[in-house]
Amino acid sequence: MSARLKQVLLLVLLFVPLLGFAHDVTSADQEILRNGGLLAYIRVGATHMLTGYDHLLFLTGVIFFLKGFKDILIFITVFTIGHCITLIGATYAGITANEHLVDAVIALSVLYKGFENLGGFEKLKVKSPNLLLMVGLFGLIHGFGLSTRLQSFDIGKEQFLAKILCFNLGVEVGQILALIPIVFIITLSRKHKQFPAFYQAVNWYLVLAGIGLFAYQLYGYFTGH
Repeated sequence: MSARLKQVLLLVLLFVPLLGFAHDVTSADQEILRNGGLLAYIRVGATHMLTGYDHLLFLTGVIFFLKGFKDILIFITVFTIGHCITLIGATYAGITANEHLVDAVIALSVLYKGFENLGGFEKLKVKSPNLLLMVGLFGLIHGFGLSTRLQSFDIGKEQFLAKILCFNLGVEVGQILALIPIVFIITLSRKHKQFPAFYQAVNWYLVLAGIGLFAYQLYGYFTGH
């Protein structure tokens, strides 16, 4: 492992605890939703995705594994359908779970993608699961995580479904805005000879970030913080 890669991994360990606070429900968001109408739900949904580093780290790992724009579009669409189903469905039905446990599973999805990208399954001499199926499955889990966040707000009963749909629309807008620079950077990096080292460093980042976020969420679950 190169000295530069070791430095990157050290930074990951230092900053992972901060990522746990990335998209917590805040009183400021609640105030925006209380006073801003349906447009406020779009705004908060977009902000939540743009600051949802666990979601974006997973998507970064997926994009790193793909090369063509068509494949990226297919996989992101499957992920989006998955998280729309559980975000809208679970919120409307009032199905929820402890947010720390849900986010712990989301953290494992980040770890999983980095592990797969680094050839972890091949090294274990195990066939990796179908990626499109796994992306759809993790999309459902990520959507359930978004639903637990939305249900943490006091959104009342008036225009209930419209509020859910607007929040979901905001999530999609935020996802698009976040993916544009991610796809651009990864596509551009493929043209440089340093790409293999960059690829290794980023995917090791995903592995360690996933482990760190998983531990952080379990700590939150057992301590109630």
